[in-house]
Amino acid sequence: MPAETLPPLAPAVPASPKEPTGLFPFRSTLSLEPLIAYWHEREQASNPGVALLARAIGEQVAEQTWCRGPLTDYDVLDCNCDLIETLMLAVFPPASSATDISGAVGPFQRRSFYSTEPFQTVMLNKDRNIKQPLNIDLEAMEKQMGLMAYHLVLHRVYGAELPSLGTIIFTVPDYKVGLYRHYGIDFNSDFVTVRVVGERPVLSDENMETLVHNRHRVELWEELLPAHHFELEGFNIMHLVDVTDQEILSELKYDLLERDVLQTPSRFEQIQEKLRVLFAQPALQLGIAAYDEKKRAFVDFGRKINHSFLTKQVQLQSADSSFRQIYDRLLRERQPLVLKNVATADIPEDLRDHILELGIHSAILALLPYGNDTVGLLELGSPQVDGLDEFELDKVDQFLPLFAVAVKRNAEDLQTRVHAIIREKFTAIHPTMEWRFMDAARNLLAKVEAGNRTAEMEAIVFEDVYPLHGSCDIRSSSTARNEAIQGDLVEHLTLANKVLKKASEYQQLPILDELKFYVTKNLKRLREGLLSGDEANIYDSLSREVEPLFEYLATHNPELRPITAKYWSNIDPKLGILYKRRKDFEASVTMLNDAVSDFLDEEEDKAQQMFPHYFERYNTDGVEYNIFVGGALVQDKPFDLVFLKNLRLWQLLTMVEITRRTAALKEQLPVKLETTQLILIHGQSLSIRFRQDERQFDVDGTYNIRYEIIKKRIDKATVIGTGERLTQPGTIALVYAQSREAVEYYEYIDYLQDRNLLEEGVEELGLEELQGVKGLLALRVRVKL
Repeated sequence: MPAETLPPLAPAVPASPKEPTGLFPFRSTLSLEPLIAYWHEREQASNPGVALLARAIGEQVAEQTWCRGPLTDYDVLDCNCDLIETLMLAVFPPASSATDISGAVGPFQRRSFYSTEPFQTVMLNKDRNIKQPLNIDLEAMEKQMGLMAYHLVLHRVYGAELPSLGTIIFTVPDYKVGLYRHYGIDFNSDFVTVRVVGERPVLSDENMETLVHNRHRVELWEELLPAHHFELEGFNIMHLVDVTDQEILSELKYDLLERDVLQTPSRFEQIQEKLRVLFAQPALQLGIAAYDEKKRAFVDFGRKINHSFLTKQVQLQSADSSFRQIYDRLLRERQPLVLKNVATADIPEDLRDHILELGIHSAILALLPYGNDTVGLLELGSPQVDGLDEFELDKVDQFLPLFAVAVKRNAEDLQTRVHAIIREKFTAIHPTMEWRFMDAARNLLAKVEAGNRTAEMEAIVFEDVYPLHGSCDIRSSSTARNEAIQGDLVEHLTLANKVLKKASEYQQLPILDELKFYVTKNLKRLREGLLSGDEANIYDSLSREVEPLFEYLATHNPELRPITAKYWSNIDPKLGILYKRRKDFEASVTMLNDAVSDFLDEEEDKAQQMFPHYFERYNTDGVEYNIFVGGALVQDKPFDLVFLKNLRLWQLLTMVEITRRTAALKEQLPVKLETTQLILIHGQSLSIRFRQDERQFDVDGTYNIRYEIIKKRIDKATVIGTGERLTQPGTIALVYAQSREAVEYYEYIDYLQDRNLLEEGVEELGLEELQGVKGLLALRVRVKL
C-alpha cells in the first residue's frame, strides 16, 4: 500500500485545525536554564569523569550567552547544535539514541528542538512540530496538556502529591507500511520550572482537597488557580513506548464482545484492519468460517461476508476432500497450521492452487476452540512469502480465544433468530426433520438481511420417503358415548321431575305444571334415542328455567329442602350437570389412550435408534400414528430398504402388544370398552410437503393423494359379501392395494405365529368399495391374548 494513502482509522476522528486553539491557559517559554543548572550541580560530583564533563560544559555555556534566559529563535538552537548535543547528554544517552523514541519540547508545546531519530520519524513533521494524533483532536489534547500543567503547579508550588493522570495513547500513521501504530506517551517535567507571577493564589485545605478529588475538572482548576499567576519555563521530555500490540488486543477484546460484529461488513473490515496493524502487514487478509456440529462441516458464517480462503472448497467437499485432510490435520495436531510458503507447503495440490489464485503466499490456519468443541476456523493470509511464520503464533494465541467466543455467540444469536422464524412459520418440529427447517430458516434470514423484505419461506419437501400408518381404535366409541350422555340426561331429568312433583304438593303454580310437562316430554323422547342437539338444549333449559326455581322453592319452603339437596348432590359442581356415566366413559377412554400412547412412545424411542424417522401421534377415541422414513429425512446417514423392513416388523410387533395390553385392561375399565387395530400397507415411496397454512405435513402430488384418502376412510371398511366391519377386537387388520404388498407381511405373520404371538391362520379379505376408493384388500390375524 502506498505510504500516502492510509486506510481510514476506525473510529474516524474529525479533522482538527493544526494551529493551537488557545485552550492551553499558561504562558510557557522554552529555556535551557534548568538543564544548565543540572550540569552546574554535577561539577561537584564525586565521580571524577562526570565532574570533568560538567566543568567542560560549564565553560562552553559561559562563552555562549545565547543559551541563557528564554529561547524564542529556534534557528539559534540549530546553529549551535554541538552545544545542544553536549547538554542533552544528561537526558539522551548516546547508546540508546537509535532505539529510544524521545524528544524535547518547550513546556507543553508542539515544537521539538531536540529528538532521537526514531522520535523524529514517528512524531515530527517537516517543521519539527509534533503531529496531530489521529485518535485525539486538537482541543482535547490542549485541555489534557492544561490539566498536566495545573497538576505540576499544584505539586511544585503547593507541595501536593497527586496520582498520575494516566498514560496518554497517541495513534499516529506509519508511512513506511501504510498503517497505524499506537504509542504510550510519558511526559517528563523534571526540566520545567514553575514561576509565580505576582501574589501566589491562596488555597485553603478545603480547596486543596477539592482539587485533589476533581483532577479532571478544568473549570474548577481555572477558578482556584488562575493561570496568569504562573509561568512555565524550561522543557519537557516526551518518551514514547510502542503499545500497538497491547492496544490492538484490548480493542479486539471489546470489539468482539459486540453483537453482530462478525456479520456487519464494515465492522468485519475494521477487525481485519486492526489485525493488519498488529502484524504490520497492510495487505493481510482475515477469513472466518463457522463450524456446524450437526452438519459436521465448515459453513459460510452469518451473512456470508467472510473472506474465507477455503469456504468454496468446503461447499464441494467429500469425505476425502482436500479440505477434509487439512481439517483432520488441524484436529489431530490441535495446533495452528503455518504455511510460510504456500507454493512449497505440504498441502493438497488443488488446495494450494486455490490459495495461490487468491494472491496468498503465506498463511496461518487455526481452529477456534470453545471448551472441548470446535466452533470455527480462523485464517490469516499474506501476499508475501514468509510474511506469516511460526514467530507470529504468539500473537495468534492471544486473540484466538476472542474470536472463538465471538463466533460462538454470533452462532447462538443466529440460532435464536432461526428458531424465532421456525416458531413463527412452523409448529413444533420433529427432531429428525429439524435440520431441514433450520436450513430453510437460515436461507430466509439471509434473504431478508440482504434487503429482500418480501422473501418467503422456501418449500419444505421430502421426496422418496416411505409411509407407515397404524391405528388403535376404540370399538363403537360413538355409540358408548351417546349411551352415556343419554343415561346421564335421563337421570338428570328424572331427578328434576321428582323435585317438581314434590313442589306441586306444597305450592300451586302454573309454571310448575308447564315445567313438569317439558321434563316429561323430553324423558319420553330420550328413552327412544338421543338426537343431535338434545344435550345442549336440555341442559340450557334446566340451567335457565328449572334450577333457579329450585333455589326459590328451597328458600321459601323448608319442606322441599331435602329433595332439592338430593338433586344438587347429584350435580357435578364444576360442570353444573349430572356427570356419571359420561365420566366413566371418558375415564375408560383416557385409560386406554394413555396405555397405548405410553407404550407406543416408549417403543418409538427404541425405533428411532434403529433409524431416524418422522413420527406423529394423535389421540381421539383411540390412537393413530403416522411414520415416514427415508434417506431424504436425515443428514449424513445412508438409507437402505432393510431399515424400512425392520420398521414394518417393529410396527406389527408393537400392534400385537397393544392388542394384548388393551384386552388385559378391559376388566379395569369403568366402561368395558374394546379396541381394534389397523395397519395400512403402502409399498411405494412418496413425497411429503409441509403445509405452512395448516402447519403440518401432507403427502405431495396427485398420485400420492390417494394414500391420504385411503388412510382417512379405511377405519369404516367392511368385508365384501358379509358387511362385517373389517376391524374386530382381538385382531389386527392389514389393508393393502396390490397383492405384492402383502407378500412381505406374510413372512412377518409366519414369524410371529412361530413365536406364539398370533393365532394360526390368516384371513384374506376383499373390501367393499369406499367413497372414491375401490379394489382394496386386507389380511386379518388374531392375536393370542
